[in-house]
Amino acid sequence: MDALAQQPVHQLHSDFNYNTDGYEGDATEDGKSQDGSETLPYIDESPTMSPQLCASQGPPPEGLLPGGEIEKGLEMKKLVLSGFLTSEEIYINQLEALLLPMRPLKAAATSSQPVLTMQQIETIFYKIQDIFEIHKEFYDTILPIIQQWDEKVTVGHLFQKLASQLGIYKAFLDNYKTAVETVDKCSQANLQFQNISENVKVKGPKDSKDSTMTVSMEALLYKPIDRVTRSTLVLHDLLKHTPKDHPDFPLLQDALRISQNFLNSINEEIDPRRTAVTTPKGEARQLVKDGFLVEVSESSRKLRHVFLFTDLLLCAKMKKTAVGRHQQYECKWYIPLADLMFQTLDDSDSCPSIQVLPEHEIEEMKMKISVLKNEIQKEKKAPKGQNRVERLRKKMNEQESWLLLHSPTIPFRIYNKHGKSYLFLLSSDYERSEWRESVQKLQKKDLQGCVLSSVELQVLTSSCFKLRTVHNIPVTTNKDDEETPGLYGFLHVIVHSAKGFKESANLYCTLEVDSFGYFVSKAKTRVFRDTTEPQWNEEFEIELEGSQYLRILCYEKCFDKSMLNKDDNEIVDKIKGKGQVQLDPQTVQSKNWHMDVIEMNGIKVEFSMKFTSRDLSLKRTPSKKQSGVFGVKINVVTKRERSKVPYIVRQCIEEVEKRGIDEVGIYRISGVATDIQALKLAFDTNTKDILVMLSDMDINAIAGTLKLYFRELPEPLLTDRLYPAFMEGIALSDPAAKENCMMHLLRSLPDPNLMTFLTLLEHLKRVAEKEPINKMSLHNLATVFGPTLLRPSELESTKGQHITSASDIWSHDVMAQVQVLLYYLQHPPISFAELKRNTLYFSTDV
Repeated sequence: MDALAQQPVHQLHSDFNYNTDGYEGDATEDGKSQDGSETLPYIDESPTMSPQLCASQGPPPEGLLPGGEIEKGLEMKKLVLSGFLTSEEIYINQLEALLLPMRPLKAAATSSQPVLTMQQIETIFYKIQDIFEIHKEFYDTILPIIQQWDEKVTVGHLFQKLASQLGIYKAFLDNYKTAVETVDKCSQANLQFQNISENVKVKGPKDSKDSTMTVSMEALLYKPIDRVTRSTLVLHDLLKHTPKDHPDFPLLQDALRISQNFLNSINEEIDPRRTAVTTPKGEARQLVKDGFLVEVSESSRKLRHVFLFTDLLLCAKMKKTAVGRHQQYECKWYIPLADLMFQTLDDSDSCPSIQVLPEHEIEEMKMKISVLKNEIQKEKKAPKGQNRVERLRKKMNEQESWLLLHSPTIPFRIYNKHGKSYLFLLSSDYERSEWRESVQKLQKKDLQGCVLSSVELQVLTSSCFKLRTVHNIPVTTNKDDEETPGLYGFLHVIVHSAKGFKESANLYCTLEVDSFGYFVSKAKTRVFRDTTEPQWNEEFEIELEGSQYLRILCYEKCFDKSMLNKDDNEIVDKIKGKGQVQLDPQTVQSKNWHMDVIEMNGIKVEFSMKFTSRDLSLKRTPSKKQSGVFGVKINVVTKRERSKVPYIVRQCIEEVEKRGIDEVGIYRISGVATDIQALKLAFDTNTKDILVMLSDMDINAIAGTLKLYFRELPEPLLTDRLYPAFMEGIALSDPAAKENCMMHLLRSLPDPNLMTFLTLLEHLKRVAEKEPINKMSLHNLATVFGPTLLRPSELESTKGQHITSASDIWSHDVMAQVQVLLYYLQHPPISFAELKRNTLYFSTDV
């Protein structure tokens, strides 16, 4: 086999470790690094290449160019690009040469005398055509830009696009070894193919004296592997010679981040042993799992990077380093797994108080992030909007990081049996279970206690930077623009049944989905008692906010009070199994239910799901049968009933106040969808047994029915006509002007709408009075009901079409919608008679 093809694929960036702050390691004059290893040039080692762009010397920190050197720096940038473009031309010619024999080989495969089978051809040339097309498009786009060069020109967006398509190389790399082995076997078995594979003609560059050169097929198959690294290297050089305030700088930085993350992920997969020095038993210490967790330290929350090795758990934080310096971790503490425990040794050990923010502050931050996302989408389309995009991204990164730090509330306590205990907070029981299981699996081995010397600890901590598998905190700003933004809308899930339990138990399931970078529990089935085959058949409606995964956890309900968890004073139920599915838009966005099964620890949970986008779910469609109440105009219902407020509103409010006002999360927690649909049918058909049904029904289903009624009104309760005026009124700065305007708008509502709104308002105030028990503040209730009672008409929505996108979490005006309802909730009692009696302060035209 060709020597090039025999080169190991491992560690694609050789002995280099790059980050966005520049190179690590300097090159000496003989082209070798100080440790004696050869530096990697990013230009093909070809006699046709210009000599000025060879192996890189140790650069100054990127983007730090003195004023007088900016023009010189940009000229260097052009030289770097020109050199890279020449090498790109050679690479395209190499890929084209590789594709040339593919076509006749395919033609021969279907004849009576095939040289290779079609399967062998597909294996050898796997993904080459795709890679060729990507680079040809890149070359054709960037060439005229460089030919018409000026200081303001940007190329970062092209490198971003190129970097975002690196996934195709992953498929190629996975197949590379098989492809080379197939070439070798087929060459030995077929002389005709051997001649073809050893004599591939490659065109030289346009300016080259040599028109063609002969290369082996195996050597050409190595070129894509080589190219991935070299494309990353050129990005370092481009950043070095691009001023920080140049619009290209953030684009190139992002492209480098994507490329570097790809290289790191490939290296981790190719070299799974991820060794870092040795254990006391002389075995290689391997990294098993790592991730970002929130630690409660000195009564405050700290974001930590936690590393689980084969014999110890290490908690670290990223050290602050000067610009241009290599990032490093600082070890906060470590526990040998032989000494690690999950339960307390001393029940009297005090538990530190966990600072939990009011839920409305969390929801408020989510809405701020939503608005920022919309602004970023707008600015991306605006001319010269890139600088503002970067400022908005920075702000959003800060807000999302705050959310990740303050959202988790599930305690995960770790004890060292010879010393201290440590407390982490997680947002997901699934995640807590994964960490616990990973540790317990390693503890089943014959572990020895280990004490690291300061030098050993320093070496291990330093190795964490290269070994880590999770490189960035999970915020939107760390995601590639090309990555799927997730689903926004409502996921309907029916949890049918489960089987595979070995003995009877009291069983239930919870559902988690991801949003804003972390998982949250969204729904819970009822407990099915004393069974091995629970039949829940419960339907839930789950709101998705950029979600990509659905997790299902199956629990055994524990009633033994000796199992009380001291961290949260709740009995700990045992997780029997857990699993997750990706929410593929193509699969779930159909009108039909999609049935699936999750297998977990020998248990199979059967469920169905379908998805409704936010646009469709908020589209108000009038009911065809005017005899019902859902989807029927409110004035039609009140006239028919001869009432001031619809019967359904009065009855649901009465029932909630009777037995649901102390319910934790009332109006926020989803009711079972099948129960809600049963109540909807009962109200629509005016069933005589409605009062009996209400008294027997789960209170969350009744609360859900009331929300559904308002959501399905043909127009929002506060009307399409007045919507723009409500938006303008809430934005007024002067309190007196705002008061006059907001009261005038209420007076402008039709009587049935106004009476119903005032009735609901007083009810929600009574619910909020019980906030210490039910955890539902005025702000929480405004968040739940605001976007339902107050929404733009379809006409208004189309005016702002530029802001509605897949990443629009609610609507652009969602904060204002919540603020309108909150204004009235915080206002002293408003009576219908007083409103009608008061003199208008300004024109009745709205």
